Amino acid sequence: MENVIEVEHLTKQYKKAKKYSVEDISFQVKEGEFFAFLGPNGAGKSTTIAMLTTTLTKTSGRVLIMGYDLEKEANRIRSNIGVIYQNPSLDLELTAEENIRLHVSIYGIYGFRPLYHMMPKAYKQRIEELAEIVGLRENLFKKLKTFSGGMKRKLELIRGLMHNPKILFLDEPTQGLDPASRNSLWKYLHKVRMEENITIFLTTHYLEEAEGADRICIIDHGRVVMTGTPDQIKGNLIGKKHMYVDADDRNSLIRELTLLGTNAIDTDQGLKVDYEGETPQILLSNLTTKLTKLNINKPSLEEAYLELVKEEGEL
Repeated sequence: MENVIEVEHLTKQYKKAKKYSVEDISFQVKEGEFFAFLGPNGAGKSTTIAMLTTTLTKTSGRVLIMGYDLEKEANRIRSNIGVIYQNPSLDLELTAEENIRLHVSIYGIYGFRPLYHMMPKAYKQRIEELAEIVGLRENLFKKLKTFSGGMKRKLELIRGLMHNPKILFLDEPTQGLDPASRNSLWKYLHKVRMEENITIFLTTHYLEEAEGADRICIIDHGRVVMTGTPDQIKGNLIGKKHMYVDADDRNSLIRELTLLGTNAIDTDQGLKVDYEGETPQILLSNLTTKLTKLNINKPSLEEAYLELVKEEGEL
């Protein structure tokens, strides 16, 4: 797969600011990837996405999106990306369809017509197709003031996909939504990704959202501190996988573990034993001592993330 986003030494410093908002960051995003840009509030996520989506000028660095240079070919970039910003920008007095019709006319995707039935056939097919995917088909012609927060986000998703973008930028898309609405929106985002064959670039501070990404880039204090798959990040920061075991005949269990080349560390939770591979099944299958306790600890992205942010804060 080729890179659809290439960022090299990107920097942003606002006028009169003493510190960089984004400081010399570099990363790549491959075609079709679900790429998560993870970091605490104020880390530089929104500033970065604003630069990548051409709404904020960079101080220095080089950015290529779909092979187009950010500085020289901004219009070409805009025609290849869709964006859902952190703060919704919708007119509550208009219907869902009217909001989309206004948006596509402003961005030159379709010429404006005062009535829906006057719009081109391609527009009607596209809006109805997307409304079906995200579950808004029955609400297209209702005013937005009757919509829930989750429904408004789905409308923004339709709006951002009307021109068949290759990359969809999502800046904290579920912020302010209740858990049910967040789950619903992600269900449709994954469906859209598969059906539209889109690359997703997500900024978030919700760890469970980043857990499902193909790759994660963690940013803190304006700097990239780690990039990799969720498993790579967990492995690098937390170290080996481990489990807690115990037995009535603990001495026999310790002897067996030692013969198998595994150290057992006595803890309040039992004997802590490191293991390799996806599961400890091979190690457990070689034990003959009857276990009275088995607790497999699977490292989470949250543990790794908190460990990393803690380390960065101590620098």
